[in-house]
Amino acid sequence: MTGTYEHAIDAKGRLFIPAKLREELGSSFYLAVGAGPFLAIYPQATWDRFVERISQVPISQQTGAVRTLFANASKCEVDSQGRIVVPRKLREYASLEKDTVMLGVNDRAEIWSAETWKAQEEEAMTPEKMVAAMAALGL
Repeated sequence: MTGTYEHAIDAKGRLFIPAKLREELGSSFYLAVGAGPFLAIYPQATWDRFVERISQVPISQQTGAVRTLFANASKCEVDSQGRIVVPRKLREYASLEKDTVMLGVNDRAEIWSAETWKAQEEEAMTPEKMVAAMAALGL
């Protein structure tokens, strides 16, 4: 998945998912906390791989974070207007109040508050940091 999309959450917590992302995500997908101040959207196949990987870890080694992740994950289907409802707890986790930015990030999408994403992008998007990131990936 690729691209950047800006949309607002309405007063009922609904967020429009752009057609291109809906096409890549499929008819149902999972919304969960991200590994940072954002939400992650996983298409079914990616979610299944994620769950399989977690299930390989012995229960005694699974942390409270695993419980929190699964307890707050939400299976989503878009409504007739292309929207999903973002649960209140997830909106609070990612500080989503109104303006959001959705990003395509390889095999998932992310939802950021517009303000948080702007600060993140300004910090990360310099030629020097991009060269270092590419080098770290062996590219």
